[in-house]
Amino acid sequence: MPRANRKESRGCCKVEALISVDERGQMVLPKGVRERLGLRGGDKLALSTIERDGAVCCLILTKAAALADAVRSVLGPMAEGPLEDASP
Repeated sequence: MPRANRKESRGCCKVEALISVDERGQMVLPKGVRERLGLRGGDKLALSTIERDGAVCCLILTKAAALADAVRSVLGPMAEGPLEDASP
């Protein structure tokens, strides 16, 4: 399979933007990214991390409602209680 086709079939991770963290630890997601994700004020995001050699190397933001839906589809009724706050 040609390299380009393999990349498309696996999905792709890319740098969307460089984000600064202010003195209070806050950051702003660029408007274009928020629009593409359909994020609105009040939406919740779940923060997941990936570690390599004992240190966090990647941060992953997922809409909490989408993550809750995915977990519910796998776990069913067992997931109802802990995920109540993630629903819109």
